[in-house]
Order: sequence, then structure tokens, then C-alpha cells
Amino acid sequence: MKRLYTFRRRLFAPLVYLAALFLIFEEWLWDAGARLMIRLSAFPPFRALERLICGLGPAAAMAVFLLPALMLFPVKLLALFAMARGHAIMGLSVFVLAKIAGAAAVARLYTLTRPSLLKLRWFAWLQGRFLAVKERWVARLKASAAWRAYRALVDSVRERLRRWRAGWRRGRLSARPMRVLRRFSAFWRMRRR
Repeated sequence: MKRLYTFRRRLFAPLVYLAALFLIFEEWLWDAGARLMIRLSAFPPFRALERLICGLGPAAAMAVFLLPALMLFPVKLLALFAMARGHAIMGLSVFVLAKIAGAAAVARLYTLTRPSLLKLRWFAWLQGRFLAVKERWVARLKASAAWRAYRALVDSVRERLRRWRAGWRRGRLSARPMRVLRRFSAFWRMRRR
């Protein structure tokens, strides 16, 4: 029995890591979309619409919350159809843009409708279960050696960029980055002609 459990655990471990990576990406997309939608809500028509959405009851809030997913589903199907017909780049572009727009809209709508949605007992239960599973998977991913190596690489790159920016501000850039920038700008000037 113990061997079966170990086998099953090893078999599903990559899927858990993949799901955790997807959840981290989705969370980043959610945060970026929420920031974008907050900027859009500064316009008076959007502000009035947000006030209206905040005042909805639980059933109407659920309908509004599901609206972007329902509206973007046909767009995603058309993108998949375009990819199947040989227009892979166009289909993938439309799919990615629909995903970004949908995440932005859902993030803002969730923020606005969350108090009403949590009045639905089944929604509150599902949200609690989902967040618990998500935290467990992300913690498992962050405990892995691959994640620690990735974080070390990202931190190293950030530190180099920070030092480079500090040197740029002080006017103490070495000659090599300046040569690279000059070559890059010359290359693009030649391409435009």
C-alpha cells in the first residue's frame, strides 16, 4: 500500500507544480488587471457603473461576476478555430488578449461583488476550499529546489538591474553597455530605412 501511495505521489507531483505555476501566473495577471481597472474606474461613467454593481444583491452579483467569462467564451472558441485553420499567431494573440481582458474584468468585478457573493453560503465555502488548496500547492512549489534556484536567479538579475540603474543615474556607466546601446540604436535606424 505504501508503494502505491509513493508511486501516485510521484506521478502527480509534476501536475501539482504545473498547477501551482499556473495559479501564480493567474494571480499576477489578476493583480495587474485589477490595477488597470482601478485606473479606468477614475472616469465618471465607470464610477457610476461600479456604484451600481456594488449595490446588487447576491444573485445579481453572481450574474455580473460570470458575465465576462460568458462573453469571452465565444471569442476564445473563435481563436481556437483560427489556430486550427492555420492562423496560429493570430489565434494565439486573440486568445491571450481575451485571457488578459477577462482576468482584468473578473478581478475588478470580484472586488466589487465580493461582499454580496460571500452572502451565498456555497460560494463562501467554495472560495475557502479553493484558497486553502491554492495555498497548499503554492507552498509546495515554493519549497522545491527548482523554485529556490529560480528565485535566486531572479534576485540576482534584479540586483544587477538595480546596480545598472544606479550607475546610469550617476552617469558612471561602463563603456560596454553604452557600446551595446549604440549598436542597438544603429541597428534599428538601419532597419527603418
